[in-house]
Amino acid sequence: MKRIKEYKKLFTVEKEIDLKDLKKTYRNLVKEWHPDKFQEGDPQKEIAELKSRQIIDGYHFLVSIAPETIAANLDAYKVTTTASGIADYQHKGMVLEITFLDGTTYEYFGVTKSIYIKMINSDKLYRFAKRNIFNSYLYRKSKKTLQEA
Repeated sequence: MKRIKEYKKLFTVEKEIDLKDLKKTYRNLVKEWHPDKFQEGDPQKEIAELKSRQIIDGYHFLVSIAPETIAANLDAYKVTTTASGIADYQHKGMVLEITFLDGTTYEYFGVTKSIYIKMINSDKLYRFAKRNIFNSYLYRKSKKTLQEA
């Protein structure tokens, strides 16, 4: 959640992520912070390199959680979450990362430690996740499937 807030702040996104506005802001930020604008030895060049990496990462991250992106990939998501079991899972902070048997990995944002503990203590892990996580939390596909890699 912290990461989402930071990137939204960087791109001045108030509520919903609009891909058209996001792309426009991204282009303007890249122009402003492109490292080639600064000469070698200029301390601003190092800052610009870091900032440009942050801008690129933020853009790709926000595109991956945009409602348009989620809607476009909903069919594939449903196939994965209904037809493929859970191969692995990991909880870091408020992010739950689930890798499915088909090799696809999704990150779920805002999953509290108590929900995670209920999930791992559940005698039917997949059933718990299907009922309480898959359609309840903001998510993004974080890694390509094994076949795509």
